[in-house]
Amino acid sequence: MQYIDWLEPVVEICRAAGDAILDVYNTEFTVDFKDDRSPLTNADRASHEHILQHLTRLTPDIPVLSEESAVIEWSTRRHWDPYWLVDPLDGTKEFVNRNGEFTVNVALIYQHRPVMGVVHVPVANASYFGAHEFGAWKSSGTNRERIHTRTCAETPIVVGSRSHAGDSLKQFLQKLGNHHLTPMGSSLKFCLVAEGKADVYPRFGPTSEWDTAAAHAVVDAAGGSVQNLNAQDLRYNTGDHILNPWFVVSGDPGFNWQQYLPDNE
Repeated sequence: MQYIDWLEPVVEICRAAGDAILDVYNTEFTVDFKDDRSPLTNADRASHEHILQHLTRLTPDIPVLSEESAVIEWSTRRHWDPYWLVDPLDGTKEFVNRNGEFTVNVALIYQHRPVMGVVHVPVANASYFGAHEFGAWKSSGTNRERIHTRTCAETPIVVGSRSHAGDSLKQFLQKLGNHHLTPMGSSLKFCLVAEGKADVYPRFGPTSEWDTAAAHAVVDAAGGSVQNLNAQDLRYNTGDHILNPWFVVSGDPGFNWQQYLPDNE
């Protein structure tokens, strides 16, 4: 599968989707709510429609699963390999709060792992992208640079959710000892680890597979890891669910984060 050839076109698809999001972001938009009370805006819908149209044109034989898609049963999805996994607007709460910390995410899943991913940051006009055996990159305007994770610092930088915190994270940080905590929204938390600006992102709370897949691919390509609390790599499309287990994103795969896990895990 020559998926590397699709990387640049997918970066462009995500950038254009980001422009569609900004068209809404710069207006007095309204907010609807899904059945689970998560917010939904016209920006989510516009990004979804653009990505779906252009991915289907790029790879007509590869199915697409988007957060904003109609429900697709496991009996159908279980036969998908490969498939595109999309979050058209990750961080809708950040979008609504107008803090700029929201992203467009597209991943290619093959044999239950994200082998390619693009994370675009519309407000910054920046993209993080990477692929298995290709490496990871960050582009901003006309600048493009290779990015890498780093060896864990003596005083680790921990990145945490701006919208979701809890007792498990507090316990992790207490066990860790001296650290710096950087709050951040959306899949940007993964990206800080991927580019060596943070050491770890522990997630002790619910996420869906489309929330993590694209940034997971970037972290992997940059030299890091995304593992569940049993130190196994996250896998995708493995059953009749779309929820991830709790996980740890590490820039230094050789560092033993297991010793700092909350006691109840």
